[in-house]
Amino acid sequence: MIVVTRFAPSPTGTLHVGNVRTALHNWLWARKHGGRFLLRIDDTDLERSREEYVDAIRADLAWLGLDIDGAERQSARFALYEAEFAKLKAAGRVYPCYETPEELDIRRKILLSRGMPPVYERKAVDAPVPAGVAPHWRFRLDHEAPIEWTDMVRGDQHFEPRTMSDPVVRRADGTWLYLLPSVIDDIAMGITHVVRGEDHVSNTATQIQMFAALGAAPPQFAHEALLVGTEGKLSKRLGSLGMASLRDAGIEPIALAALLARLGTSDPVEPVTSLRPLIESLDFARFGRAPARFDEAELALLNQKILHHTAYETVADRLPAAITAARWQAIRPNLMTVAEAADWVAVFDGPLAPPPVDDADRPVLAAAAAAAPAIDWSADPWHALTATVKEATGAKGRALFLPLRRALTGRDHGPDMAELLPLIAKDQAVARLAAS
Repeated sequence: MIVVTRFAPSPTGTLHVGNVRTALHNWLWARKHGGRFLLRIDDTDLERSREEYVDAIRADLAWLGLDIDGAERQSARFALYEAEFAKLKAAGRVYPCYETPEELDIRRKILLSRGMPPVYERKAVDAPVPAGVAPHWRFRLDHEAPIEWTDMVRGDQHFEPRTMSDPVVRRADGTWLYLLPSVIDDIAMGITHVVRGEDHVSNTATQIQMFAALGAAPPQFAHEALLVGTEGKLSKRLGSLGMASLRDAGIEPIALAALLARLGTSDPVEPVTSLRPLIESLDFARFGRAPARFDEAELALLNQKILHHTAYETVADRLPAAITAARWQAIRPNLMTVAEAADWVAVFDGPLAPPPVDDADRPVLAAAAAAAPAIDWSADPWHALTATVKEATGAKGRALFLPLRRALTGRDHGPDMAELLPLIAKDQAVARLAAS
């Protein structure tokens, strides 16, 4: 069996971290098993769907490195839905209903007031049909066929169809709701595994019978716990945290993938630099039922750790021309984002305003200014400079190193000066020491 997964977003908005996690896990599962990852644009809602969102979804998947092996659009598949709907209609598995939303709401309240579950009550076959009213359509659940499946995350699942309402699958205006077209597409596209949030568990229960009614075996399902914020509950922030805002914040796509791949498991989140380790380690049996906490601060820290191991070639096209491979190697342990590399251009090449000097540091800086012109910059200028200044002044430790770092870089902290100083031109360094 060839594993085939799919990601099926609606183009009514941009992707956020929750549905990106779904896309990632479907992609990782397909790649782990040498299978195919398909994109299906669920654009049956023609009024709300926008082409710019389709483009944005594709762009975000590409940014994340999630290549697709094929794509479909539901708006191009209405003929298929009509044909399958006709089969279900002929078999008596879909039937027309005429209640208004107000009537249904009243009936639900009556049932609840009696302590009964608000399950839709089917009308008699010979019930009168109101004149001039277009029906909506429901799928007839088979009350004699218990619904069962083994979920890759949640384990054995069991639903009693008698306690469930027959779901509406088509509106009175002829437009489709989510449930039935999704099943028809999963069959036609050969989907073998569906990975999605646990908010779809009840949908899966009804869809299991739809697969059977259409003569198909259902795919395997993995229903993952939903993401929550650091406060431990569903967050509007998570629902609006899109890829554009993360890109603007300097988050690397591999950092987001590394975090989302492990959230919900007990496995450590590691600073990987490629998707390969995430592919190899994905195991739905390791995902728990507790909500998975997404922490932006954790993401930022992970982003920093990943940059510390990121090769120059990976980021070269986003760096200023002045940041060479050697300079990147020196500064990357001090970066939170790639964009911060631009702040180091002045450190390397100037102009750099001389920082204020404490009187106690002046002897050290004077000795350094006197010694620097004679030092061989092609060898190890930092250790040669500090050894000479130490001998001349007796300064050591912080009293020796900090004044020199400040004068040469304008900063109190930064990369190892032994690695950094050779990357600053000698005449620049000499001038800075002389100006201090």
